[in-house]
Amino acid sequence: MADEGIFSSALKRPLDVTSFGASRINGVADDDMPTVRALMKVWRQRYPRNLIRTGYYGAKEGFKDFGISIPDRIKANVSACIGWPAKAVRSLADLTVFDGWTYPNGTDGYGLDELTDMNALELAIPQTVVSAYTHGCAFLTLTSDPDTGELLVTPRSAEWSAAIWDGRRNRLAAALTINDATSKGRITAFNVFLPGVVYQVTRDLYGSWTAERYETYWPEPTVVPLISDPQLSKPLGCSRITRPVMALTDMGFRTLVRMEASAEFYAVPKLWFLGMDEDAFSADTWSSLVSAINAISKDEDGDNPTLQQISQASMQPHSDMLKTIALVVASDTDLPVDSLGITLDNPSSAEAMAAAERKLTRRADRQNRLFGMQLTKLARMAVCLRDGLTEPPDELKQVRPAWAPTREISDGARADAYVKISQVNQSYATSEVGLRRLGLDGGEIRSLRSEQSRDRGRDTLDMILRSANAGDDQGSQPAEDEPTGGGQTREA
Repeated sequence: MADEGIFSSALKRPLDVTSFGASRINGVADDDMPTVRALMKVWRQRYPRNLIRTGYYGAKEGFKDFGISIPDRIKANVSACIGWPAKAVRSLADLTVFDGWTYPNGTDGYGLDELTDMNALELAIPQTVVSAYTHGCAFLTLTSDPDTGELLVTPRSAEWSAAIWDGRRNRLAAALTINDATSKGRITAFNVFLPGVVYQVTRDLYGSWTAERYETYWPEPTVVPLISDPQLSKPLGCSRITRPVMALTDMGFRTLVRMEASAEFYAVPKLWFLGMDEDAFSADTWSSLVSAINAISKDEDGDNPTLQQISQASMQPHSDMLKTIALVVASDTDLPVDSLGITLDNPSSAEAMAAAERKLTRRADRQNRLFGMQLTKLARMAVCLRDGLTEPPDELKQVRPAWAPTREISDGARADAYVKISQVNQSYATSEVGLRRLGLDGGEIRSLRSEQSRDRGRDTLDMILRSANAGDDQGSQPAEDEPTGGGQTREA
C-alpha cells in the first residue's frame, strides 16, 4: 500500500482549486479514471465552504457590515472577537474521549494496543473528531510505511480530502486525500483509495500526473470516515458550524463593534457651544477640554455663548441584543447559555443546568456509537491487512472501542450502583463493564487486573507451600503401629 506522504495543513494561503484536475493520469486504469475525476470534482466543490467553516472555527471570519452606523476607521481595525463556532465544536468534541479497546476475553490477542500506541491514536482520534464536527466529516486512512512496512493510521481533514458514499452498502465507495502542495497552493501529490487498490499520484515539473499502483486485496477503500450527524440527504454528515451559527456569529460581531463605536464616541464629554464663533477654539481641542481653567469671550453683540453637554448613550440596548443572539445560538447548538459568556438575570437552577447538559451528552452518546462503528471497522481492517487475512476472525469481531463517560457522576453514586449491581450479579464486580461504570479508565483497569493477577499468584504459591509443609510434617511423624524402643520386639 502507498503511504500518505508529507502534507502540511498550515499553508499561509488556500489551495489553488484550479490546479486540481486531470483528464488522464499515467498509471491509473481507464476504468478508474471516472471515479478519480469525480473525486476531484467533489473536492473542488466542497473546499470553499470547508475553508469558510475553518475561518469561523479559528475566529478569522471577515466583518460583514451594513454600512450604516459604524465609522470606516473602526471598521478597518476590528478583528473577530466571538468564539461561538469553536465553542459549538469543542463542547461536543470534549465529550468524545477514546479510552482504548474492550476485548471479549479481557486480553489483546491481535496487537491492537501496540497499533494504538505506535500510531498515537489517543492523540489522532480527538483531532479527527474536532475536524469532523467542524466540517461534517473527517477520515482515518490506513496505509503502510514504505521503509518498515508497518501500518500507519493517519487523520485527514475534509479540507484536504474528498469521498464518494455508497448508499447501497452504507460505506465509502472511494476516497481521495491531498498529500502535498507548493507554497502558492498548487497541489502536487494526492492519494486515491479504491476497493482493492490505492493510487499514489504525483505531479512532475512539467505539470503531468503520474501514479503508482498498490494492491490492497481488500474489498473496501482502506479509509474510514468519522461522520457528524449523518442523514439520508447528507450521508457524510453535517457540520456543527451551521449556517444559522455563522449568521448569528456575524450578528454578535456587529453588535460588539457597535458597542465599541458607541463607547469611542462618548469617551469624552460632548459639548455644544451655542452662539459662538468657531475661531475661538484652538487647534488642540483636547487640551482645551482637559484644561483646569477655560475662558470664552463674548460675541460681537455682547452676548455670552451657552454651553450644553450631551449625556452618554446607554449600552443596555446593545447588551440586550447580544444576550438575545446568544440565546438563539444556545438553542441551535444545545449548549448551556452560561457557556457562551451570558449571565441571565435569574440564574439557572441546578435542574435546568442538568437538563441543558443532558441534551449535549445525549448527542455525544449517539456520536460515540457512530464513531465506534467506524473505529471497529478500522481495527478489523488493520489486523486483516497486517496478517494477510481475507476476513476478520470471530473473536476480533467482538472487539469494541471504549469511551470515557460523557456524564459527570459523583464517586459515591458510582460506588453505590456498583455495590448494588454486584450483589445481584457477582460477575459484574470483576467485569470490564462494571469497572468502567465504576469510573476506572483503561489504564487503571489494566493496572488493577495486573495487581489481582499477582495477588492470585502469591495466594496460589502460598497454598502450595503450605500443602508441601503439611506433607513434610505428616511424613516425619511415626506411624501408630510402627515398633519403637530401640528396635526390640514383643514376645509372642
